[in-house]
Amino acid sequence: LQKKAYEQLKGEKGAVTIMNPSSGDLLALVSAPSYDVNLMTNGITPKQYQAYSENPDLPFQARYASRYAPGSTFKTITAAIGLETGVTKPNKVRTIHGLKWQKDQSWGNYRITRVHDKENVNMVDALVYSDNIYFGQEALEIGKDTYEKKVKAFGFGEDLHMPFTMKPAQVSNDGIQSDILLADSAYGQGELLMSPIEQVHAYSPFATGGKLVYPRVVQDEKTASPKQIIKEGSANTVKDALTQVVTSPNGTAHSLQIEGADIAAKTGTAELKSKQGATDGSENGFLLAFNPKKEDYVLVGMIEDVKNRGGSGLVIQKMKPVIATFYQ
Repeated sequence: LQKKAYEQLKGEKGAVTIMNPSSGDLLALVSAPSYDVNLMTNGITPKQYQAYSENPDLPFQARYASRYAPGSTFKTITAAIGLETGVTKPNKVRTIHGLKWQKDQSWGNYRITRVHDKENVNMVDALVYSDNIYFGQEALEIGKDTYEKKVKAFGFGEDLHMPFTMKPAQVSNDGIQSDILLADSAYGQGELLMSPIEQVHAYSPFATGGKLVYPRVVQDEKTASPKQIIKEGSANTVKDALTQVVTSPNGTAHSLQIEGADIAAKTGTAELKSKQGATDGSENGFLLAFNPKKEDYVLVGMIEDVKNRGGSGLVIQKMKPVIATFYQ
């Protein structure tokens, strides 16, 4: 699995993290590009080391343990928090006009944007179409304090005791201080930072009926017991919507369909801008995928710099053969 995932990332900068949600076992931890570990143990020449260390694609960076803004994959967590607080209901419809929205004039020139101009949007639609405005509005209704407290239950700030250096996931730099930051956080931007390992950890409740599963690298390692952090009904409601992200012709992960395979998924792109409100920046693409019928894998794939290269569709294309191995 590790080899297959690494081969699929050939020529890309990215990571693949795969966890068995029934045990927490990390089945694959891939970072690309990488380096020849045999050189490290058998003796690397100064010239070889210099070539690695000066490579702008950073082969020494363990991308599975590096923090990124998670992008729209994080809408799964916002949906779950909305369901738990009673703000979100699967059949509750928001009427949204156009592709841009702001709460009021206090936001100045800042607006949340979305890709599809769908006027009446419920939670399932918002996940299928990946609607930023819907989730921004839901988070504003949930409120800053409640939202931040509920997000932290998904493992934020926790030390996962990995056998390598990894900073904990963060919700924000110094608390969610504004409505703009709250709305941006709802769709995986703002100041959110998570490593791919922390993403499979945080998204595990959707594969396990609401239980947060702790990852481990070494099989006999003791980890914290799974924690029921959301109700089984909330987890299953999100999970059912994520299967439609794949089965619906309008779903952002529709191209992930594999004949005879049940797949739940959410795509995401995270924009990296020089400052808030900037019109241009690079993009990282993400894919969350898991089996909605069986607790055998949760996968998070990430590729850097996907702008004008297919966005998260590129991640689907690369990860589909890896996901297919679970259904053979």
